[in-house]
Amino acid sequence: MDVKRFGTKIDEQDYHIRIGVYILILNQAKDQLLLVSPPNGAYLLPGGEIEGNETNEETLHREVMEELGCEIEIGTYLGEAEDFYYSTFRKKYYHNPGYFYVAKSWHKKCAPLEDFNGLEWMDIPTAIEKLKRGSHKWAVEQYLALEK
Repeated sequence: MDVKRFGTKIDEQDYHIRIGVYILILNQAKDQLLLVSPPNGAYLLPGGEIEGNETNEETLHREVMEELGCEIEIGTYLGEAEDFYYSTFRKKYYHNPGYFYVAKSWHKKCAPLEDFNGLEWMDIPTAIEKLKRGSHKWAVEQYLALEK
């Protein structure tokens, strides 16, 4: 399976690599997605960078607890995609390979462990429009194609 690439890779540029794992969390009617908005105002799927020797699943469980205060059951694997971008906030170039999943189920356990993110439910077309990363938009489109 080919990895979908978003952004432009500048050959002579050094990139900081951040390998991430992300998950689509839908409401019960499956017509809204939960998005995370960090302090920079972007919208992203829940998830984040793999730490140490974590598996994809361990990363998702940790990140979802940190960002949402939720426990999840991981469902369908949607695939891998990568972004190349410059962070104006961090003043660095990033290569962000990502692995994408759909939550089979989720439930709120506590307040998010991180208190600086905004959380917002959005209908799927609006979520696709607002998501900052091409790979995140692609993952939602992969989900929609599977649901047809």
